[in-house]
Amino acid sequence: MNLPFQMNAKQRLSRSIRMPKKRVNRSIWGTLSLFALLTVFGAFMILPLVYAVNNAFKPLDEIFIFPPTLFVRHPTMNNFIDLFNLLGNSWVPFSRYVFNTVFITGVGIVGHVLLASAAAYPLAKHHFPGKKILFSIVVLSLMFTPAVTAMPNYMIMSWLGLIDTYWAVIIPAFAYSLGLYLMKQFMEQIPDVLLEAAKMDGASEYRIFWSIVMPNVKPAWLTLIILLFQILWGSDGNGFIYSEQLKSLHFAAAQVVAGGIARSGAAAAVALILMSVPITLFIFSQSRIIETMATSGMKD
Repeated sequence: MNLPFQMNAKQRLSRSIRMPKKRVNRSIWGTLSLFALLTVFGAFMILPLVYAVNNAFKPLDEIFIFPPTLFVRHPTMNNFIDLFNLLGNSWVPFSRYVFNTVFITGVGIVGHVLLASAAAYPLAKHHFPGKKILFSIVVLSLMFTPAVTAMPNYMIMSWLGLIDTYWAVIIPAFAYSLGLYLMKQFMEQIPDVLLEAAKMDGASEYRIFWSIVMPNVKPAWLTLIILLFQILWGSDGNGFIYSEQLKSLHFAAAQVVAGGIARSGAAAAVALILMSVPITLFIFSQSRIIETMATSGMKD
């Protein structure tokens, strides 16, 4: 009786790949010293986050105290109350800014991950004329900063008639070249025998892509989601979006910060809200990346 191609592929892969167990030759004192060193560096890295969290709950007199204090002495929620009062008095509802940001971020991430993966698969696992030239162009595009490509992007969006729409920010995110490069490098690590076994079992290219390739490159597209989320979540659409009702949450936060010294408390609350979402996403995705990172070391 013939088994499904997924079972056959997994059995052949398990027979062809043997992961030897590695023993770390390190004494107990060496382990403790390394742990202490990492703890010190970790403490320095977490200090900005601790300061931002405490700063959001400080009253104005503690925000302007010198020298600044790391921890809040008299915590208050007035900063968040002032922030929501400011945003509530705006003629554009606060929920509209949130929707704009979530829509741009969500559609941009999903579209880019799908396009980058679909384009990276033939570059990694197929041979066709011009393959090396195309990949060289992708690598070359990594050298250009967003400031260099801002003007060409604006001209293209203007020719397409997409200025002052969501798509003026979303479509350039689809062409994020780092994502294509990252997916291609991870797909090259998938053994060719695994794909050949699936073809022998009658799987189509689309079935191989969705059932074998994409699960095995999960660390790549999870990392890509985090990177692109940070870019799109912090984008304010300046230069592409002019209508107030299409502006992002980052733009609304910038208006609060620009209010002067009197809004310093609300600005601290804004900073905490904006940074909490990417950090939360990273915390929940980190374990998945670590769990699936073992598959990224497979080689044919």
